[in-house]
Amino acid sequence: MIPKEKNPEYLNSFLDYSITILNKSPNSVKEYNYDLSNFLKYMMIRFKMAKEDEEIDITKFTEKDLKKITLEDIHAYISHLAINERSKATTRARKISTIRIFFKYLSQKEKILEVNPAQNLETPKLEKRMPKYLSLEDSKKLLDVAGNEDNRNHKRDYAITTLFLNCGMRLSELVGINIDDIDFEECKMTVIGKGNKERTIYLNKACMAAINDYIYSRPPKNTIKHDSKHSEKALFLSEQKKRISNRTVQFIIQKELEKAGLDTSKLSVHKLRHTAATLMYQYGGVDIRALQELLGHQSISTTEIYTHVSNDQVRQAVESNPLSDSKNL
Repeated sequence: MIPKEKNPEYLNSFLDYSITILNKSPNSVKEYNYDLSNFLKYMMIRFKMAKEDEEIDITKFTEKDLKKITLEDIHAYISHLAINERSKATTRARKISTIRIFFKYLSQKEKILEVNPAQNLETPKLEKRMPKYLSLEDSKKLLDVAGNEDNRNHKRDYAITTLFLNCGMRLSELVGINIDDIDFEECKMTVIGKGNKERTIYLNKACMAAINDYIYSRPPKNTIKHDSKHSEKALFLSEQKKRISNRTVQFIIQKELEKAGLDTSKLSVHKLRHTAATLMYQYGGVDIRALQELLGHQSISTTEIYTHVSNDQVRQAVESNPLSDSKNL
């Protein structure tokens, strides 16, 4: 829950606007609140309205104070994030995006500001890095670990791991799956992705088999909790018979990675999404546009990170050159 009583009214109005008009997810709005609260606290310290070592009340930062903020002040905050907070470029880019949307709202929608100080705010240049992912062999190892019958929840954990590795879904999408979202006849399901956007994910034989196997082992309906998360509708349940949480799924995957002898410092739930996309591209010859649709990416440039090739493929390409066996060079 967002502590709205600790926010100035214009911030709460922006958060409401983000949910109702921009159609942002509750998680995104929470991030907005966190980022902008910290931004306003920094501004209060910079304007000598508060001290760094005291609890700062951002409700005292008025609309009049907002009008004092300049691009230079925003740059100072971004510099503070980089130097004092040691924030990565990707983190700073996200916070900059939030600040841009916030000031656009204040100047164009609410008309609180005549001048938008963030209008010319630039995003830091991001390094393009190859995504970390599991090889095909390591993916099979992980599935073997997940399906080990020594684990009393092996059917659930195997189904979770199978969906991650076959469908490339996000953690929040998997946790949010309801049984009614699955069309068992058509072998497909709907998930709610970023920005509350609904998309269809098609399920292969491995996914359908794992889901069906798990469903038959689920607790009886009358033992499942009825709560605000609609646990009674959820596909995946915790041992407390509630909708499984993000943290529990992360813990499950981490334990599986450890048991499979894989590097948990470099691999995580999100890397399974990278793995699914990479395997489909490398082994399935999936079209980049189809992959974009499957992963729910808004921009094709985001999907293009999966078009990387392995060193073995590069070596194979060189070896396949018709001149590779020539002795007269």
